[in-house]
Amino acid sequence: MTEIALLRPEGLVNSPAFTHVAVVPPGATTIYIGGQNAVDAEGRLVGGDDAAAQTQRVMENIRTALAAVGADVHDLVSMTIYLVEGVDLAQAYPVAAAGLEGAVPTVQAVRVAGLGVPGALLEVSAVAAVMR
Repeated sequence: MTEIALLRPEGLVNSPAFTHVAVVPPGATTIYIGGQNAVDAEGRLVGGDDAAAQTQRVMENIRTALAAVGADVHDLVSMTIYLVEGVDLAQAYPVAAAGLEGAVPTVQAVRVAGLGVPGALLEVSAVAAVMR
């Protein structure tokens, strides 16, 4: 195998939102992105209690982190989304999907009691890989 493969095996649900399997071949550079909240460059939380607005900023932060290493959202192989209990996923999902620009990495969503940034409604960590 010489390229990264994102697979939706037959027998598993065929969702447009995610893939089930990511295979990263030898020789790829793996990129780990730590948990991103809806904070700006000065560390201020943006979006208030609006899950869509916070999601927009989180996706901007993910794209900024990827760009710093010459990658983009199409290089994502996995994302873990932490949602504070009570946050409506239906508000965040369309914004996150738009931010992925058609990319469909594996996705895990986890409900949590709270996050390290007071007022944050969600946090996203990600793994990307590029063939260099």
